[in-house]
Amino acid sequence: MLWIKTIHILFMMSWMAGIFYLPRIFVHFVEGKEAGQDVSRLAIMALKLYKFMTIMMWLTLASGLWLWLAYFPIAEGMGWLHVKLLFVLLLIAYHYWARARMLEMQQGQLDHSGVYYRWANEIPLLFATVILIMVVVKPI
Repeated sequence: MLWIKTIHILFMMSWMAGIFYLPRIFVHFVEGKEAGQDVSRLAIMALKLYKFMTIMMWLTLASGLWLWLAYFPIAEGMGWLHVKLLFVLLLIAYHYWARARMLEMQQGQLDHSGVYYRWANEIPLLFATVILIMVVVKPI
């Protein structure tokens, strides 16, 4: 089971790397476009990164499901797992929010400022922090 945990963590780290970097590409796209720069390469980068991080997301979810099934049934005192799963769902929702922005970017039109995307970049950090606390500390 430790190998599955290791694989799960590796896939999760890869997914998080993408989910943290994609909004930074949005920032550079918006600010570069405002400065009159050619930002077409950023749109290509965003598309490739999104494809990679989506594969990593699905592998994370598959390996997480494998771990869950290995420890089924869930015993009492596993409230932390319910909170973790809630925040994983929120992270998935954020992933698809980023997809919508990436598709807008492919059309050359992101409607918000660089500051907006900088703040949006902090959301997955909050989600990941809660998930990490639930997994390591298991406060509930």
